[in-house]
Amino acid sequence: MAEAVTGEQDRGAAKILRILGGKEDSWAIWIGLSIVLASAALFSAGGSLRWLAVLPPKWSDIWQVIADLAQNWPRYGAQFLFWLAAFSLTLVALGQQVRRFVPAFSLLYLAAYGIFVLGQWEGAVRYNLEPPLVALFAGLVIANSVRLPAWLTSALRGELYVKTGIVLLGATVPFSLIALAGPIAILQASIVSVVTFSVIFLAAVKFGLDRRFAATLGVGGAVCGVSAAIAVAGAVGAKKEDTSVTITIVIVWAIVMIFALPFVARALSLPTGIAGAWIGTSEFADAAGIAAAQAYGGFAGKVAGIEGTSDQALQAFTLMKVVGRDVWIGIWAVVLAIVATTRWEERTSGSHPDVREIWRRFPKFILGFFLASALITALTASYSLTDYNKVAVPGLIAPIKDLRSWAFIFCFLSIGLTTRFSTLSAGGRKPFGAFAIGVAVNLILGFILSVHIFGDYWARLGQ
Repeated sequence: MAEAVTGEQDRGAAKILRILGGKEDSWAIWIGLSIVLASAALFSAGGSLRWLAVLPPKWSDIWQVIADLAQNWPRYGAQFLFWLAAFSLTLVALGQQVRRFVPAFSLLYLAAYGIFVLGQWEGAVRYNLEPPLVALFAGLVIANSVRLPAWLTSALRGELYVKTGIVLLGATVPFSLIALAGPIAILQASIVSVVTFSVIFLAAVKFGLDRRFAATLGVGGAVCGVSAAIAVAGAVGAKKEDTSVTITIVIVWAIVMIFALPFVARALSLPTGIAGAWIGTSEFADAAGIAAAQAYGGFAGKVAGIEGTSDQALQAFTLMKVVGRDVWIGIWAVVLAIVATTRWEERTSGSHPDVREIWRRFPKFILGFFLASALITALTASYSLTDYNKVAVPGLIAPIKDLRSWAFIFCFLSIGLTTRFSTLSAGGRKPFGAFAIGVAVNLILGFILSVHIFGDYWARLGQ
């Protein structure tokens, strides 16, 4: 009898959570905005969220790390419980079990802590050991060397973590910055999206691939990688295996660009804002692009010849990729749904394409990004630039930024641990070849736009 009551209570709780939002995007917004609101409330009352937003310290001697852990273990424990509760509630709302998630996420958190410790080492910059890159590389090595236990995969939810991180990212990008560079980002993103899609689609069709597969590949390269591939595959009716191959190709190229773009940009001594815009134009996934932008931003003030600030790289990437290119997911989905229905399919049922597809496919977590930006903008509207940097950044923005870093590391680890290179070989050479042609065009076009045409805008971003 007691078990029946408990079961009913669990189902009742799940129903309540689903009312708050039955989609992953909704819960990413809830989690992100809760953090922003808590930080804003504490800041307004003269406090700060800093106690929860703990990170390992900079260190040269490992005993410094041990001392920090001995002193701050209650803070790390509280932070772990916060993330565990937030993501567990999300899984319950999505109708999934959390029994395996708890031990799996515990291991993920410990791995993230170890990566942060390595990234805080004083020699990390010298060896380019930025936490996002370390997380991805470590995940890739493990995933392609050993078979992961099934229970561990329940915590590898890269999409949820990166969406939460992007909502938090909105708190560090005020509307004044979006108003300044937003039109440039939209224009540049539109050019890149249309040209890259056209090149990949035409190359894939030329290689003899089905047009639905070609469309999925094209949008995967032109917009937001994984999310775009899933959205457009459903819109055009592509095969499940076409989606899997596209996602694998996108992830492989995205990981290559994580290392290649910062390396080339550093060799050319590009300002951080320009490099961030080029990364946003040329990367194929939000999480991978954020990793590359963070890595390059870390060179500011530490590597001779690189001008700008660390925030400029991430802000330029966000405006270019998240604000600029990602909004094309809905546009491509509805356009290609119409084309597939009216031109590629036999019209035997008499059905018409649903124009509401553009809203269904729109990445709604972006709304959370704008809401977070609006909240922080309203709270700091009366601050001068000097007071904003002196008062608001350390007391209000910095704790949000550090919690965002944890969410991103969870994401990077998840991507690395779920990427299998064997999936790529199953698709054959033609899809990879068509996508590679698009990559070449994308890189060159993105460089020209970011450096030579709109370079002045990106170099002065936020100034």
